[in-house]
Amino acid sequence: MSLRQRISEELLPFVQQPGQYIGHEWNQPVRPGDWERADVRVALAFPDTYSIGMSHLGCQILYALCNQMPGVCAERVYAPWGDAEQIMRRGDIPLFTWDTRQPARNAHIFAVSLNYELGFTNLLLLLDLAGIPLRGEERAEQDPLVIVGGPQADNPEPIADFVDLVVIGDGEHSMVAIVELYRRMKREGAGRSDIVKQMARQFEWIYAPALYDVDYHTDGTMAAFRPSGRSPASFTPPQRVACCQTPDFEDACVPLRPLVAHTEVVHDRVSIEIMRGCPQRCRFCHAGYTKRPVRARSVDRILEIAERTWEATGCEEIGLLSLNTADYPHLAELAGRLNDQFQERHVSLSVPSLRVDKMLADIPWLVSSVRKSGLTVAVEAASLRLRNAIRKKVTDEDLFAGLKQAYAAGWNSVKLYFMCGFPGEREQDIADIFHLSRKLSLAKRAVGGGPASITASVGWLVPKPHTPLQWAAQPHADYFHEARILLRRTSEQFRSAVRIKTHKVERSILEGVLSRGDRRLSGVIEAAYRLGARMDGWDECFRFDLWQKAFEQTGLDPAFYAHRERPVSEILPWDHIASGPDRAYLRQQYDDLVARAFQPAQAEHPQ
Repeated sequence: MSLRQRISEELLPFVQQPGQYIGHEWNQPVRPGDWERADVRVALAFPDTYSIGMSHLGCQILYALCNQMPGVCAERVYAPWGDAEQIMRRGDIPLFTWDTRQPARNAHIFAVSLNYELGFTNLLLLLDLAGIPLRGEERAEQDPLVIVGGPQADNPEPIADFVDLVVIGDGEHSMVAIVELYRRMKREGAGRSDIVKQMARQFEWIYAPALYDVDYHTDGTMAAFRPSGRSPASFTPPQRVACCQTPDFEDACVPLRPLVAHTEVVHDRVSIEIMRGCPQRCRFCHAGYTKRPVRARSVDRILEIAERTWEATGCEEIGLLSLNTADYPHLAELAGRLNDQFQERHVSLSVPSLRVDKMLADIPWLVSSVRKSGLTVAVEAASLRLRNAIRKKVTDEDLFAGLKQAYAAGWNSVKLYFMCGFPGEREQDIADIFHLSRKLSLAKRAVGGGPASITASVGWLVPKPHTPLQWAAQPHADYFHEARILLRRTSEQFRSAVRIKTHKVERSILEGVLSRGDRRLSGVIEAAYRLGARMDGWDECFRFDLWQKAFEQTGLDPAFYAHRERPVSEILPWDHIASGPDRAYLRQQYDDLVARAFQPAQAEHPQ
């Protein structure tokens, strides 16, 4: 039987939600025969399930872009759930592309979007099921180039042994350039290793890990990052890899006929990126520092995208996406014109990144047009002192005024995001997460009715590369467990409509390890995968004990990566990646954060 038949007969009848594996969604541009006829075959892989990957705008952009290029065929690949993985292994069914069910290994380029540290084992799952050797040094001439990009590529060292090339920065311009160079060199008969070296030579935003070696001090810190003996004599790899920036964001590729999923996905809507980058630069935010400069699309262009994508999909919701939609410079005009254009069609607007100090206060009529399923506000810290330290420009007055306006507009439930573990944090700062949430709940009485239902979601700090916190020590697990107990005890003292929800502590600790790790962690990631770790971002799949065993097997200490304050003189594993501001600027920001965080506490919450 063909692979297509085998999937239909041996896989689909025996898995949960078979609709997520069948492909052939509405607006799919790829047709049978396109893969075989293409000069360049690209497998666009997302290291998570179909329901997550189909909601990822970046993958839809690259998919549309590649399939607009003559002679190029791009098909999608997602990570199968555990039941499908077992069936595929038992029946020797290789990882396949979703569009026309081709063996993923037959791609020329296997491109993976990395968005989250806990997707690293899923990267290995994709390679393993495809039949692609996990480590780059073991790959043969017929194996595809394994290229990764996305936010998590800004520190690619933990997965350095598994990838051939890393794209730093935006994907639109870089993907076109990579495919065109590959096509030319393939026609000229170039071998796999020659293509890797030429990519690194020609594109300043391409990083080829195999062309570098790392030396370490006896204490485990990095001593040097240098070109390896595998580098060609005629080429010295750059000491610093640049960041690719899309030069024409206004007219950059947009999927005007996006795929419409067969099954329920995380975000079932038209998604439009209205702005890239964020002017706020909260000191813990990786994207705020790496997605610079800020670029915005015009209102006319956004309206054109909205009209054409709605006509192609019939979606009942349009999402305006950016790191901080409230900072879009023409928001009032955009919201008004979108409302005029789509209100009678019963199409709602979704604004995932509301900021109460501006959005709710300045554009209250927009609030009334957005669905009332729930309002999400990122507060980050309960005390004004810590908010000032991390540069979260939200005051208590803004919070109370904005939420009262939202309550008056019809909202009854609010989700507040907080983070615990900042330098200088005190016990009272943690308890105030509940106290502030309770006061914001009770503020609804001022506009009528009882208290608002509030969920205070508390995450644990994960210091990120290319931010001022890249030198900071992540608190130990015991600290976070004690914070969770303190929050529970504080909330039990009051009858309130506030629900405290906390993240898994061990998962955040693992994120902290992988976020700032070096290439020695490749061995840990592979060991964890061999032990059964995958889908680590899912509560029902995450097993910290497997990771603990992996660290024991490899002899590495996770505390070295997560819980250690880095001195300013230390070479950091990502110093050669130019994704954000220079070290001097980041260090000045970190020193200022610490100075502000350790200032005396003040009375900060209005009644």
